Amino acid sequence: MMTRIDILSLTLPVLTQHLAEMGEPKFRAKQIFSWLHQKQVTDFGQMTTLSLQLRKQLEEKFCINRLKIARRLASHRDNTVKYLYELPDGNFVETVLMDYHHGKSLCISTQVGCRMGCQFCASTIAGYVRDLMPSELLLQLYETQRDAGCRVNSLVLMGIGEPLDNLDRVLTFFQLLSSPEGFGMSLRHVALSTCGLVPNIRALADLRLGVTLSVSLHSPDNARRSEIMPINRRYPVEELLAACRYYFEKTGRRVTMEYAVIEGVNDTPADAKLLAKRLAGMHCHVNLIPVNPIAERGYHSLRREVEQFQKALLTLGINATIRRTLGSDIEAACGQLRRDALQRQVTEGLHTKK
Repeated sequence: MMTRIDILSLTLPVLTQHLAEMGEPKFRAKQIFSWLHQKQVTDFGQMTTLSLQLRKQLEEKFCINRLKIARRLASHRDNTVKYLYELPDGNFVETVLMDYHHGKSLCISTQVGCRMGCQFCASTIAGYVRDLMPSELLLQLYETQRDAGCRVNSLVLMGIGEPLDNLDRVLTFFQLLSSPEGFGMSLRHVALSTCGLVPNIRALADLRLGVTLSVSLHSPDNARRSEIMPINRRYPVEELLAACRYYFEKTGRRVTMEYAVIEGVNDTPADAKLLAKRLAGMHCHVNLIPVNPIAERGYHSLRREVEQFQKALLTLGINATIRRTLGSDIEAACGQLRRDALQRQVTEGLHTKK
């Protein structure tokens, strides 16, 4: 039996090529693309402007994938909603819907698990499984909008996984997301967070897509950063910041430096001074993050310490703000829901064997 093609992962030019091979005119691909990405239908039978024969042919050749909501947690403190989505192959990813004054923002995952090994992140504990397909990136948006009954205004690629470790599929996703014939979101409303894959930062810069780059820095000191972020052993702080400067030069987009303030690790006055020295003259902004506690790690931070670190940076002339904490009552730390789901699967499997 022929494996059907994942149609939501096809850009309009690629879909047009497939339809041409079926003997269909170019405008037909635009019709189908609109049904998929503007009307966001979930079945070919809903494409009522197409003939019954063509709909049947599409059903035989393509599939429209879906994600299942495995868990949905709504915060009682704010309007944050966290989703645990089950993928078609049974794996899980997390998506977080956040409410800001400028509209709804969605944080999506880009991989099942992560291989970067950052010590303060729950995403890496269960290990890396695979990259997400463009459709699986897109469906986190479409399924969330369907469930929440709202329009998402901005996206953040800051969930499970390293986006630049899945660069080709992420770039295809950007094409699908921003296509005027499709969802039509400006990539200036998209932020991508990376732990520091320097060659891919430079490759992204060369494309001049307008995406906001967020870099997980977390320490200005190479020795300490290498302890908590293994990627630093390949691309030390100097190389990473040089790539960030290159990104600004190519795009004109200010880079955000993410800095999780961890008690006893990177929160001293000396850390603030070295960070200010590293960032001197750069077009960037520091986003200080209170650490979410993770059972397997001993890292934590106090609000007072984060505020003191911010004050030190401001005194040294560095623009720094503290990230607003959302969904703190619903396990909003990235990777926690997926980890819990995997643990339940293991427990249920053991009970079944008994």
